[in-house]
Amino acid sequence: MTAIIGAVLLLLVVVMSVALILGAPLGAFTLGGRFKVFPAKLRIVLAVQLLLQVFFAIVLLQLGGYMSLWFSHKVTKIIGIALAVYLTMNCLANLASKSKKEKYVMTPLSAITAFCYWVNALAF
Repeated sequence: MTAIIGAVLLLLVVVMSVALILGAPLGAFTLGGRFKVFPAKLRIVLAVQLLLQVFFAIVLLQLGGYMSLWFSHKVTKIIGIALAVYLTMNCLANLASKSKKEKYVMTPLSAITAFCYWVNALAF
């Protein structure tokens, strides 16, 4: 169940990333609130981030047993632990953000997602 919760939260972030790429004024939720609307040059970075977030959701669903594995069991577990560490560090970075929206909205979102990753990666 934690895999589904984490994947849904990651997909919510994917939707937000798509909105940012399309020019929505949601910049206060990311990068310390530096931009209200992302500049065109940074939207390319968001597109790469979007692909990574989809990959994160797929790996989480694989760890939870909801999808067939793309990699071996051992490699999937290593990827899961590495992504759990990354998401934990992302959570700490969000917590240290100057943007209140990033701190109070994105930090709990990333903390729950990181927790879901840790649970599924360690139980896999």
